[in-house]
Amino acid sequence: MQKLTRQDLYDILYGCTILGTGGGGKLEKGISLIDRALEAGKEFVLADLDEIPDDALIACPYYCGSISPITPDQEAKYAALPRINEEPALRAFKILEEYKGKKFYGAISTELGGSNTAVAFYVAAMMGIYIIDADPAGRSVPELQHSTFFINKLPITPMAVANEFGDTVIVKDVVDDFRAEALVRAMAVVSKNHVGVADHLATAKELRNAVIPGAITYALKIGRAYREAKEKNLDLAKEIAKVGNGYVIFRGIIKDLKWEDKDGFTIGDTYIKGDREFYGSDYRIWFKNENIISWRDGKIDVTVPDLICMIADDTKQPVTNPNFEPGLRVSVIGLPAPKEWRTEEGLKVFGPKYFGFDIEYRPIETMF
Repeated sequence: MQKLTRQDLYDILYGCTILGTGGGGKLEKGISLIDRALEAGKEFVLADLDEIPDDALIACPYYCGSISPITPDQEAKYAALPRINEEPALRAFKILEEYKGKKFYGAISTELGGSNTAVAFYVAAMMGIYIIDADPAGRSVPELQHSTFFINKLPITPMAVANEFGDTVIVKDVVDDFRAEALVRAMAVVSKNHVGVADHLATAKELRNAVIPGAITYALKIGRAYREAKEKNLDLAKEIAKVGNGYVIFRGIIKDLKWEDKDGFTIGDTYIKGDREFYGSDYRIWFKNENIISWRDGKIDVTVPDLICMIADDTKQPVTNPNFEPGLRVSVIGLPAPKEWRTEEGLKVFGPKYFGFDIEYRPIETMF
């Protein structure tokens, strides 16, 4: 067990934002959740799965929805509805605990992202329970079935869904994770593109073989390397790539960004004009909330499940979709995916073919 300091927590969230590959929610939201819990006198305690009793109950709280900004017209549509004075993910977690009728021992994050990892941390702190040093993605992912829970056949139900207006739902049974994705996404679409969810209720024994161990510790390692490189005025991209056993795959200036909000997802393309050692080349990244696939000079470069991460060179901040403008100078980092995603089952649900690209996955380390 490890009590996390404020600096640990910030480092973790910055690491998660980098590993979030453009998604995972806004870092500012994550930081505000952490600060709110600390100001309330709450503690954040990280626990390894091997330290937890076999029968301890653990659930996964998170947010689901589009990462696109809300338009004034959309805001007006919800103006007359009431608001609850509680984070919807915390409300969903409490509802799931009430439904089960037993006290939960810990919370596990659904993915590594500046906001969604913080949600699990916040829920654990507010409930006085443990944060589990593991997760089912090792990065951010766009859909509920993009998880090692799914490829290891851990049931997603029962699940609880709540929004900021006070609507709550318990899903007792569901056909499969694809159907769960459709149901939760539909609720998000009519809830200002944002719902809190708690699902994958399981014992520690069940979780040990269904998640990526040490995921939070890895995020802490990446976040620490980022902070120390920033303090020493080192090349951030190079230092992050070194710690993550990855590569600086492109540098340049954003020349265009095209995106749309579609069916509860933010889908688009980032176009980068190369500079420095990449002068004369062009880069394109297609994202579905998260960066999914990239092309250099029209040829396929890095694809899921490997990670495509971006750092803004001038502001020295991680870049999230679609929260940037043309003219931004960036470095693109490629990191290898957790081994769990490189299996046949992992690639079936989270390889390039899943997203409609008729190409074979090539591990990033075979290309650089």
